[in-house]
Amino acid sequence: MEGFPLRLKWRGSTAEEYSRDAVAGAEGKPDLSVSAGTGYGGNGAHWNPEDLLGASLAQCHLLTFLALAKKLRLDVRDYDDSVTVVLEAVEKVKRVTQVRLAPVIRVAPGTDVEKVREMFFKAHKYCFIGQSITAQVVMEPTIEVLPA
Repeated sequence: MEGFPLRLKWRGSTAEEYSRDAVAGAEGKPDLSVSAGTGYGGNGAHWNPEDLLGASLAQCHLLTFLALAKKLRLDVRDYDDSVTVVLEAVEKVKRVTQVRLAPVIRVAPGTDVEKVREMFFKAHKYCFIGQSITAQVVMEPTIEVLPA
């Protein structure tokens, strides 16, 4: 079992209107300014929980995909993901219902595009963040072969 300790620090007073801003951190890593989404009184210049969930899933998927590509000797050169997190009310409770991953994946000339696509979808099976959430993960990759 692995553990990933972190801390979250907030200071203020809920006796009146309060700040949703906090600071997340972990030993040896830079602090991260976090807040609620703007629709919940948060600071739009800071990361919110929905952003972080989307980023966590996207990065886990990327790292898993790159490991599979390396194992199969697929030469991936660039990966630029556009991630959308969808928040909806389900039975009167807000929850993340869908995360859409739509990367543009650029590969070296001669790379098997269908094998790249297959490994992109296979990565979801091995991405532990993806396997830990109940939201639907929609995967819409675009694969481009770079010019020689």
